[in-house]
Amino acid sequence: MTTRRETLALLASAPALFPIAGWAQQPGTFKIGWISLDHPDESPFYEPLRAGLRDLGYVEGKNLELLPRWAGGAPERLDALAADLVSQNPRIIITQGPSARAVRKASAVIPLVFGLSGDPVESGLVESLARPGGNNTGVSFLSLELVGKRMQMLKELAPAIRRVAILTRPDHPGEKRELQASQAAAKLLGLEVTYFPIVKPGDLNEALALMPKSRMEAIDVFPDAIMLRNSDQIAAYSIKHKVPAISGWSQFADRGNIITYGPNLRDCFRRLAYYIDRILKGAKPADLPVELPTTVEMVLNLKTAKALGITIPQSILVRANRVIE
Repeated sequence: MTTRRETLALLASAPALFPIAGWAQQPGTFKIGWISLDHPDESPFYEPLRAGLRDLGYVEGKNLELLPRWAGGAPERLDALAADLVSQNPRIIITQGPSARAVRKASAVIPLVFGLSGDPVESGLVESLARPGGNNTGVSFLSLELVGKRMQMLKELAPAIRRVAILTRPDHPGEKRELQASQAAAKLLGLEVTYFPIVKPGDLNEALALMPKSRMEAIDVFPDAIMLRNSDQIAAYSIKHKVPAISGWSQFADRGNIITYGPNLRDCFRRLAYYIDRILKGAKPADLPVELPTTVEMVLNLKTAKALGITIPQSILVRANRVIE
């Protein structure tokens, strides 16, 4: 016979025996953090990541809980967002753009998987691409081979050009090698390049104001998250002054620049699901080599070409993966 005291004890222990939904992370559900400089309505990369996870059997609301954090284009918010995300104790944090540094300031313990435009070795995230050696791994979009090809495409697109402006952020990891590769390619093509470093807010305005005086005839923008956020302004200048601008990510063409050639970032972020799956199954980030892009794409904006008065050569048109009309 059960006594009144025993009955009360059983009732008191009931929440532990039968957890109430919403009290805690359910067994078999993995919390995965995401932090990005973007605004949620602007990011083209979050959905490919989610699709990659679905392909591997991770279903939100069933065995997966995603915890997105968005800086809305304000880098100064990243530290606070990273600290908030770490407080949720996710199993893994996925970072896009410059948010990796903020996450590592908040925690060195939680595994970090990155999609990084720069060099993860130079940025201090990993010891080497083949052997990351710490608690970070992922995909780097940096490809020096593509840097030279973009310079060639500018010349092919507008054969008469002689002077090219390079817009880039000096603190972007790998920028020095990108600049050297661009200068070497330009020299072979008989092009003169002028370097316009974008260090602080306002530098882009100053650079664009100087370009007509410097008689710049084309623009090469080194791609990263910060420069992408300024791509609308670059496109507006390009069209107003009839100066073609090239960069490495398709989003630059989507936002009005004439041509891009570089890694398919949607594929890269979909690939991050592989790293998540491996780590959740027990792999250490230190043992998962950093990958470089395996698919590249060329995107043309014919509307911008018309505004610039440029006829796209057939040699370029037939190689385009996507054409914006």
